[in-house]
Amino acid sequence: MPGDLLHVTRAASVQFVRPIFFRVIRVHDDWHTYHGWLWLDGNQMDSRGDAVDRRSIYVRPAGLRWLNHAARAPAPPSPPVTRTSAQPRRRA
Repeated sequence: MPGDLLHVTRAASVQFVRPIFFRVIRVHDDWHTYHGWLWLDGNQMDSRGDAVDRRSIYVRPAGLRWLNHAARAPAPPSPPVTRTSAQPRRRA
């Protein structure tokens, strides 16, 4: 898992109301946690794929979304897509 790029959302922990991209540095296998949870050390990434903050996060792996694995070449995350409502059509 070190090197993996994750999309961390509220599904992984309630603290992530605003989703983040996270590059894993280390998984704390030796830290005692509740069943189904784990501690990760890594870097929070911006939309260009640059590290902006070093963090330790407490998450449920079942709620994480893997964007790429360390075995493959890392790719920066895509910026979020914003949708706009369609403009009403005029009738001729």
